[in-house]
Amino acid sequence: MVPTIVFLFVLVTQVSASRVCPKCGKVKVPYPLSTNENCGDLWYRVYCNKGGLEFMSAPGFYYKILSINPKANKLVIRPPLIEENTCYSSDLALGGLVLDENLPFNISTRNTVMLFNCSDDIRLSPLNCSSSSFCRQFEDAREGYGCKGTLCCHFLKDASITSHRIRVRLGGCTAYTCVVDKQPGDPIELWNFGIELQWLPPV
Repeated sequence: MVPTIVFLFVLVTQVSASRVCPKCGKVKVPYPLSTNENCGDLWYRVYCNKGGLEFMSAPGFYYKILSINPKANKLVIRPPLIEENTCYSSDLALGGLVLDENLPFNISTRNTVMLFNCSDDIRLSPLNCSSSSFCRQFEDAREGYGCKGTLCCHFLKDASITSHRIRVRLGGCTAYTCVVDKQPGDPIELWNFGIELQWLPPV
């Protein structure tokens, strides 16, 4: 029985290795991620564009992949730009980040999301919209300056919140950013800006 298990493990390992996609520029593409129909697993599609890897949302918006941790089945994408002087995220027209629920990706629970330029209705939500919200620090630095003075809030993307979207819209909140694994008391210089996605392993 033991030799059979060892044989199957070696066989699966060899099959996975033979289907690993080539590098995208200098970036390794670990299995099961797939950049074309000849490698990886097509359920885990990412895109190689000008030497950089990108992740495509359900509506068709491309987000740059900043890092990949294949052992943890996770990758981090760059949050959309906040357009200067408008406090609009660049994916606002598509409703923010929306993942295809039929695919094996979801938004992990290690993300702290900050929303900007929100309507007063958001005060009725359980989000932290106080003067001590992390979003106030972001307004004073980086690209968040264009949102300074707007109503902003933050929340931890936990299991009680949909794991397939970060929503922005006119009449709600029009911009957002995200920090991975934010620790209490961390200064903004130590914030790891990104959106961490995780994937279910292949069956």
